[in-house]
Amino acid sequence: MEHITLLLGIVIVTALVFDFTNGFHDTANAMATTISTGALKPKTAVAMSAVLNLVGAFLSVEVATTISGGLINEEGIRTEVIFAALVGAILWNLLTWLLGLPSSSSHALFGGLIGAAVMSAGWSSVNGSTVITKVLIPAVAAPLVAGLAAMLATRLTYRISRQAGEKATSKGYRAGQITSAGLVSLAHGTNDAQKTMRIITLALNTSGVRAPGSNPPLWVIVSAGIAIALGTYLGGWRIIRTMGKGLTDLAPPQGFASQTSAATVILASSHLGFSLSTTQSCSGAVMGSGLGRKGGVVRWSTATRMFIAWGLTLPAAGLVGAGAEFLTQQGTWGIVLTGALLIAGSGVIWTLSRRQPVTVDNVNDEPEPAGVITTAVAAVSPPPAGTATTTAAEDLKTTIPGPDVEPARPATV
Repeated sequence: MEHITLLLGIVIVTALVFDFTNGFHDTANAMATTISTGALKPKTAVAMSAVLNLVGAFLSVEVATTISGGLINEEGIRTEVIFAALVGAILWNLLTWLLGLPSSSSHALFGGLIGAAVMSAGWSSVNGSTVITKVLIPAVAAPLVAGLAAMLATRLTYRISRQAGEKATSKGYRAGQITSAGLVSLAHGTNDAQKTMRIITLALNTSGVRAPGSNPPLWVIVSAGIAIALGTYLGGWRIIRTMGKGLTDLAPPQGFASQTSAATVILASSHLGFSLSTTQSCSGAVMGSGLGRKGGVVRWSTATRMFIAWGLTLPAAGLVGAGAEFLTQQGTWGIVLTGALLIAGSGVIWTLSRRQPVTVDNVNDEPEPAGVITTAVAAVSPPPAGTATTTAAEDLKTTIPGPDVEPARPATV
């Protein structure tokens, strides 16, 4: 292993902490729909996702090159800049986790990196064209493409169900959900673990340990893969509940359609080197599957808060990263103070989360009741018969015979 200084060691540890938060923050991307529909038990789901995240970390390094030598110019960037960027990304990840909002860990990292780089070396340190083409445009396109694909896939799956029969396809959808969830987990490891790999490699480059533009060494790949897998195994139950129950009510065919669509979009973007937000892809797919089922509705109040968080991620993490970089410029005491503020802020957020904990036991509870518009739309256009979601009136019909049912006659001797 390369010679590691104290500051570089702190940056590497902080990067792995970010990777860990990325894991539990984004577990919902792969497993929220599988857990909410009952295809897998919660603990089984997160364990499976953790293993596949670890495997996915070794599959490609295409996305990693978007950060180093792509998003910012390495020349003139100090190691302290990487530390400041990670502070902004971690605090934003923890804040949105506390609120149960599935925001993008990728964009939090990019925002922190851009803000810290600009504070350190000015706007010339950021490659604007890369930010637009490989971050901003995919941020807008990913949820739209994934949502449209999921909506069409959902309609197709229900058409197949009607032709083949509900009983004939129910087991197939459960198996399909598990398979597609595994594919999303694999894609998440391929896409997101690489960001931490490259951040650590960028820190090594700026410290003069490795040549600029070099690929992540093996120990970086292994450590980043393990960190994101451990975070995934803990399960970000707050965001899993929002993704699985807060956006729409999902039946197994919808879960299969949304996960397959999201996995396709994520894997395609990883192959092309686009640093895509897996969160936005999966969230868009969940909403698309909700709209694709007859009677399916989206809880737009939850979706609106999620959209606001998406829009704030880059600038908010960027401001925190810039502020942290301003402190690190003051010397050793500034670096120590920045680390202390990170620890203190994380501790406060954790304490607040314990007031209303979300665990494996209550993850499938509704985060909030359906609004008036959601209820009205569902009443006007009820879901197809035989799906996992039934109304109270339908449940009542199954227990009380209708007026056209002939009453039972007494037996005669």
